Amino acid sequence: MRILAIDTATEACSVALLDNGTTHAHFELCPREHTQRILPMVRDMLNQAGVSLSDIDALAFGRGPGSFTGVRIGIGIAQGLAFGASLPMIGVSTLMTMAEGAWRKTGATRVLAAIDARMGEVYWAEYQRDENGHWHGEETEAVLKPEAVTARLTLLDGEWAIVGTGWQAWPDMADGCGITLRDGDMLLPQAQDMLPLAAAKLAQGLTTAVDQTEPVYLRNEVAWKKLPGRE
Repeated sequence: MRILAIDTATEACSVALLDNGTTHAHFELCPREHTQRILPMVRDMLNQAGVSLSDIDALAFGRGPGSFTGVRIGIGIAQGLAFGASLPMIGVSTLMTMAEGAWRKTGATRVLAAIDARMGEVYWAEYQRDENGHWHGEETEAVLKPEAVTARLTLLDGEWAIVGTGWQAWPDMADGCGITLRDGDMLLPQAQDMLPLAAAKLAQGLTTAVDQTEPVYLRNEVAWKKLPGRE
């Protein structure tokens, strides 16, 4: 199985390749440089692995949520690559990607993901990993005010790992929540953590055609675009 994964949904830019059990990955912090960096990163990754796009089984991409511009860049680049090589596409949640990253780095199986969404909000999700390695909680993905996150936390119990930039942006969200929070060691999504999620979808035949691929913003994109100075 060969899967190429790309993500530009946040200020990070990352590419990863699953090549028959071997993982190649590259991650950069490059705000506002996604369009300049992503294609060279893809080219270098394929060259290093000695693989061409025609050898790939599917192309995974970070479908959001995240920066409006970043999500659009990622899906546009992914569609262009997939169309040229006639590849099926697999959209992967950036929030779930971070949950997978927390499991990879810390073994966390209960993860609270929060990405700073600006405008006084966070992109939010609550995930739990079962014994088969499947994450549950995609239906909890939402854009919330910090006080709404605090209210949700009071409904939870036990220990949870936290990931994402939202916790730094709003450090008081967890005040008085009554649960144990620990660092999931994952600030931004990384493409390598999309690979296991994409592989599971590919095995189940859950792919989409290029012209059927859609991003997930969790926010009204018109309102986002009208804000002055926002991406």
